[in-house]
Amino acid sequence: MASDHKVAGSTPVRRAMSWFLYLVQGKDSSLYTGITTDIQRRVKEHNQKKGAKALRGKLPVKLVYQEVFSDKISAAKREIEIKKLRREEKLELIGAVAQW
Repeated sequence: MASDHKVAGSTPVRRAMSWFLYLVQGKDSSLYTGITTDIQRRVKEHNQKKGAKALRGKLPVKLVYQEVFSDKISAAKREIEIKKLRREEKLELIGAVAQW
């Protein structure tokens, strides 16, 4: 999705919006995967118990991984790929196997 950005003395310019795939870790070491256009806002929302009922009782969460995409479809496709991975594969992806 794109947003309008008005440049003085011109017509609105379409500005591309980035989409992010992210993984957060719950206090119980669980991993949750999602997509958003604003990671900081989304992590804050998770920690305020807004959305993602799967995370309730696992708060607070912290951001452990992210990827950036130019469109929502690409981010959503990658989200599906990552959600199909086994936990060990997700840990390898985020480079945290030794920390768990």
